[in-house]
This record gives sequence, C-alpha cells and structure tokens, in this order.
Amino acid sequence: TGDLYIFLSLTPHPLFQRDGADLYCRAPIPMTTAALGGSFEAPTIDGGGARVKIPEGTQSGMQFRLKGKGMPILRSKEFGDMYIQATVEIPQKLTQKQRELLEQFASEASEANHPETSGFFSRVKEFFGGA
Repeated sequence: TGDLYIFLSLTPHPLFQRDGADLYCRAPIPMTTAALGGSFEAPTIDGGGARVKIPEGTQSGMQFRLKGKGMPILRSKEFGDMYIQATVEIPQKLTQKQRELLEQFASEASEANHPETSGFFSRVKEFFGGA
C-alpha cells in the first residue's frame, strides 16, 4: 500500500557517448600517424580493444566504424556499431631537430599536399572579389 519512487542519476561516461545502440568515441592520433598511416588499439565497451587501421592522409574528424562493437539492441541478439572519430594531435614542445625537420617539410609542401587549405583560401579570395 503506497507508492514507490525510484530516482536515477546518470553520469556521462568518460570515453563513450551513446546514441541508441551506437557508441561514439574520440581518439587522439599523432600527426605522423595521420599523415603516414598506421593503426592503434581502440577501447571497447566490453573492456577489450579493437585494432583501428588509419589510412594515409587521415584528417581530423574522420570517423571509423567498428561493426557490432556498440550496445546490445533491445530484444535482439545484435549489437550496434561503434564509431571512432580521429582527432589529429599536433606535437608540442618540439626539439630543435624536430623543428628543423618540420620547417624543411613545410618548405617542400605544395597545394597538392593541402587541398582543403588551398581551396579555402581561393574561395576567400573569390568572396572578396579577388581574381
């Protein structure tokens, strides 16, 4: 006789965000791995890990899908997917040798290496009426 009240308090997970049965996670990757390609071990919700292959030329914000690594789908034996969003990490506190190598790389860079940058600045130039 009487009412039972249950109050739940949920805190966000430090690594994963959930959208239905799908999980989302952001993973920092070194600038060199983004440029040259490679792989890393991504954490999964079950406490394990999954190898994520990073293709050469990966841009920050690019997503990689891990099929079946999400949450269980209600009343089903299937699982949602997990999406890893790459965030390219720029190195800090460079050594003198690292700085010299990056300056050499920058001096040899071309528009072919940075198509988004050159496209952006050409659109800005057009916007302001430049030729």
